[in-house]
Amino acid sequence: MKEERVGVVQIFTDGACKGNPGIGGWGALLKYDGRTRELSGGEMLTTNNRMELLAVIRALEALTRTCEVHIHTDSEYVQKGISEWIHAWKKRNWHTSAKKPVKNDDLWKQLDHLAQQHQVQWFWVRGHSGHEGNEHADMLANRGVESVIREG
Repeated sequence: MKEERVGVVQIFTDGACKGNPGIGGWGALLKYDGRTRELSGGEMLTTNNRMELLAVIRALEALTRTCEVHIHTDSEYVQKGISEWIHAWKKRNWHTSAKKPVKNDDLWKQLDHLAQQHQVQWFWVRGHSGHEGNEHADMLANRGVESVIREG
């Protein structure tokens, strides 16, 4: 893992789903100035993509001031969606090039709003490849799934 820059919040996120759709969980690990914070949660009936998005949203919501943020996700859907695809979706009033409504537009709109409040750089990491931050986020996402199962 590359050296973490001082003054930058490092966020590692992941989503998990048992069945797709199914019981889902999300997890986020925030690192700043030698401190860490873990966030996780889940939903009874959801999709993996929604959990990937919700992990990033909850992490950004946890920030208490404008920050420089590096977000590490193993979801190309999230990384490309927010970095590339969202501009065209907004121009087409949240429709795809095939003129269909963008899936999960409620979460994309939240993420777009939150990301604009910070200086965000987006990094894609290969999932389940031993990346320490991603593995930790994966564990938190699965903890979110387990919390939903326990609540029943």
